Amino acid sequence: MNQKSVLIFCLLAGILTGCASVPATRFYTLSPSASPPAAQKAGYSLSVGPVWIPAAVDRPQIVLQTGPNQVLIAEYDRWAAPLKEAIPRVLVENLSLMLGVQDVSVFPQSGSSEASYRIMIDLLRFDSLPGKAAVVDARWTVRSTKDGKTGSGHTKITETVRADGYAELVAAHSRALEQLSSQMARTVREVDAGKP
Repeated sequence: MNQKSVLIFCLLAGILTGCASVPATRFYTLSPSASPPAAQKAGYSLSVGPVWIPAAVDRPQIVLQTGPNQVLIAEYDRWAAPLKEAIPRVLVENLSLMLGVQDVSVFPQSGSSEASYRIMIDLLRFDSLPGKAAVVDARWTVRSTKDGKTGSGHTKITETVRADGYAELVAAHSRALEQLSSQMARTVREVDAGKP
């Protein structure tokens, strides 16, 4: 074997050894509420969106807030779907259950322009504090597409993480989104009832 062949062999062996030591990537998904459905079915339809997501967390990897001005991107712990798709999906499922609405869509899907109410959401924070909490800070506006009446809200939810690990952190985010959905459902009911 000449020197060039030995060098190529060593290089290939190093690459294969390096590839073998790469940790497996784990994927996580947000889940909708497990609450019982609303007793009465609503006679209106909803369109949820757009939902604005903070750019710092709008990536495949889970972003951990490790300090006031510092984050850690968990390269091997990732969202199974983009947050800009997963969060609206969970909110739609939660609102459908909580309000008894059969016709709920994610804006701008077909049919969303004909919905009775449109809910626009601005997530100001979607922070993951490892071993501590999931923080969701959001503003939303509910607008009637029939008469233009609106209702709005702003809430900051800090949901405690019940155990260590990414799965528990993601579960805390799901619970925080459930609380957010509940508050948005209350706003929808108020606008539908004509309350100021």
